[in-house]
Amino acid sequence: MGKTISGNRLKIFFLECARKSFWELGLSDQAVIEYIATVLTTFAHTDQLYRLQTPGGRRLDSVVEMLAASSASPAVQQQVLREREMRKYVGDYTLFMSGLFRTYIEKRGVLDFYLQEGRRSYWQVSKLDLALYHTGFLLFQELSENFEHYSGALDYMRKAYFTPSPGADPFGQFLRQVEGWIKVTLSDN
Repeated sequence: MGKTISGNRLKIFFLECARKSFWELGLSDQAVIEYIATVLTTFAHTDQLYRLQTPGGRRLDSVVEMLAASSASPAVQQQVLREREMRKYVGDYTLFMSGLFRTYIEKRGVLDFYLQEGRRSYWQVSKLDLALYHTGFLLFQELSENFEHYSGALDYMRKAYFTPSPGADPFGQFLRQVEGWIKVTLSDN
């Protein structure tokens, strides 16, 4: 795909797309918009999208496998923090996939599961943050309570700004479109 896009430029790009899309839908919580732009920026890199792997190195792309892997982790290593990180990842992953790749998720017949598990995962993060006296628990409460709205807003953003060509690989097409938009809208001049 040519030149690598800096994380900061990518974040600015996704932040502008999210603000515009969410504003068009009447969603204006800036903390949520900034968080979602961060998730998009992170998951635009496939090594982060599929960072969970089996011990044999196979990437985990099923939420069921992700949750099973988290329950099999050793109890000795700060189990609460590990659970929080896993739940945050599952919430982010389900939001990203159910929003930007909704058609793919629907074809697999797991959209309702992703919406339910995303909501549940963010709620768990909120509860764990509260128990650990971490700030930001309200953000994850908001993401949980309105998960379907935010997922729908990302689906709208995809339809409005990242429509794939017929028959094209949706993942590859999405990344190529993002790279093209960034070159056009955020040129160094």
